[in-house]
Amino acid sequence: MDETRRARILIVDDAPENVALLAGVLADHPLSVALDGEQALSVARAVRPDLVLLDVMMPGLDGFETCRRLKADPATADIPVVFVTAQDDVRDETTGFSVGAVDYVAKPVRAPVVRARVATHLALLAARRELALQNAGLEAKVRERTAQLRDALERVKEGSLETIVRLSKAAEFRDDDTGAHVLRMSHYAAAVARRLGRGAEEAEVLLHAAPMHDVGKIGIPDRILLKPGKLDADEWAIMRRHAEIGASILAGSGSPVIRMGEVVAATHHEKWDGSGYPKGLSGTGIPEAGRVVAIADVFDALTSRRPYKKPFSLDESFEILRKGSGAHFDPAVVEAFFAAEREILEIKARFADGAHVAARAG
Repeated sequence: MDETRRARILIVDDAPENVALLAGVLADHPLSVALDGEQALSVARAVRPDLVLLDVMMPGLDGFETCRRLKADPATADIPVVFVTAQDDVRDETTGFSVGAVDYVAKPVRAPVVRARVATHLALLAARRELALQNAGLEAKVRERTAQLRDALERVKEGSLETIVRLSKAAEFRDDDTGAHVLRMSHYAAAVARRLGRGAEEAEVLLHAAPMHDVGKIGIPDRILLKPGKLDADEWAIMRRHAEIGASILAGSGSPVIRMGEVVAATHHEKWDGSGYPKGLSGTGIPEAGRVVAIADVFDALTSRRPYKKPFSLDESFEILRKGSGAHFDPAVVEAFFAAEREILEIKARFADGAHVAARAG
């Protein structure tokens, strides 16, 4: 059966003879009937017809007001309305279209005209519904593909960070540091950055860049890097070069993460009071990323076990950081660190030495 033949039509007219005439013309459709505007609104909400044939001149609510109310109700707003009227004034037609009608059929009605107009508007309705279904399907596919793309990007991002972390571990392992160090301190740095007001994207870039802070240790000879005793002045001068070596390794990249890694490598040993290295920068002359990574790196070093030292307690470590405010560390960064204390401690537990952790920032 033709799809339009199954469409339900609501006939609204206060004259029963007019209703009977239209019902006979449209007998091959399911029909509903209303004899006034109020009843039309009630029936339309109840049966949700596919088309309304609406008389204009009715007692109580006239056709124009009935149409306005149908279009104002979300449940019936999409139902096409065709006025059936003996009026032929252009102003009346203009009013009808302005309240939402799609067409006019003049009285006295002629059966072929009524059937043709009804068929045309039902076909248009069917086409709109089909288009809506297609659009919904396309939107669903777009949402699905967007989710797939997001997942793919996350996997790429995680893989990129894993590569950075693993390469950074190469330097860390050479001086008997632990692989978890680069994970902990990078998450510490991101937590502090967020407390400083950096957005999620900036904090994430720092999360990816921070593991590269000591990559320059790759260029330090083992006799110095692995020396069990205290370094002499000449050896210490060579050791300090790892900041510049790391920056040179990372220099010239087009990647925002690698560019920030270059900044972090070059400046994370600078101190707020200017007594750090390699350039003796001070205050806000030190890039914020370097100031943030400095406290993250020191905190992890203080609280971690090394072959040459036992870990400091949390209270001892926190006290050292507080005493370093205004000297080693930017006071605002110290404040942000302690504002993030709960998150810092969760990170410390999550990436504890010896725990089975994935080499990524997940």
